[in-house]
Amino acid sequence: MKMTPLGRSGLTVSEVCLGTMTFGEQNSREDAFAQLDLAQDRGINFLDTAELYAIPPRTETHGKTEEYIGDWFAARGNRDQWIVASKVVGRSAMDWFRPWDGETRVDERNIRYAIEGSLKRLKTDRIDLYQIHWPDRPMKIFGAVGYDHQPGDAVPIEEQLALLKALVDEGKIRAVGLSNETPWGVMRFLEAADRLGLPRVASVQNAYSLLNRVDDTALAEVLIREEVGYLPYSPLGQGVLTGKYLGGARPEGSRKVLFDRLQRYETEGVETVIRAYCDLAQAAGLTPAQMALAFVRQRPFVTSTIIGATTLPQLQENLSAFDVTLSADVLKGIEAIHRLRPNPCP
Repeated sequence: MKMTPLGRSGLTVSEVCLGTMTFGEQNSREDAFAQLDLAQDRGINFLDTAELYAIPPRTETHGKTEEYIGDWFAARGNRDQWIVASKVVGRSAMDWFRPWDGETRVDERNIRYAIEGSLKRLKTDRIDLYQIHWPDRPMKIFGAVGYDHQPGDAVPIEEQLALLKALVDEGKIRAVGLSNETPWGVMRFLEAADRLGLPRVASVQNAYSLLNRVDDTALAEVLIREEVGYLPYSPLGQGVLTGKYLGGARPEGSRKVLFDRLQRYETEGVETVIRAYCDLAQAAGLTPAQMALAFVRQRPFVTSTIIGATTLPQLQENLSAFDVTLSADVLKGIEAIHRLRPNPCP
């Protein structure tokens, strides 16, 4: 398993990051243990979670994912072998998420409450990479297209970083990351850190796949020039790039059947694009999942690809993609499809 520096943080992570948001909803504690055991056996040292998980977010299940991971650390005695990434929720109207009334914010009360809960559930004294799950400022996220200015206040970025610095100084976190963030946001965080001597952003975690390459231009330049790690999530487009939903199929136990939450990847005409990618993979002797994951892995700005699964066979197939190097002909085929219908699912 290839290891890569995480930005300028001093942390070194595997090129595969185990995503865990199914733990506590689609996956039991026993399932979670089996996935974590397999990941460790394959040389992975990096996992991603969040106080919000399991997904979909519900009062009954939030925090379950971290609990299962903490139980596994306690059972295996291997916490020091892992780089653990977690997240504090961003601004939202989830008034059930805190013990006080009102929306969640990236302010001192919320961050303090969140970090203490995560540390307790994970059964650890520090989180290696602590990420802001989505921005505090009002804005469109999670598949919304285009910039539409949303008026409203925001916790100043300088204040957010100062709060995170306090956690670094206390030894509760080691590095700071962003998620679902724009190039403007990343540069503002970097500028504030440099100007005020605050923690520098180590990484950005955004959705990225064959169906969503909006970060190929502006953000890619920021990542490379500023030496910020990139952690793409949803590289299989919530599973649609495997082809399992083609022709209206609804596999038993799939996220579509259970939660009907795939709208981001159900845009008009996207099935034609998915079918073209599946045909290209088949012609190359690959599964669609292998090709989709290998493509993300080979992007020059990617540090570690976040993969998730609900079964061990799925996880094994996903891991096999990291032994694949796409040929020049396959890459040309991908670009030809992309040019015909770029970013159908941003």
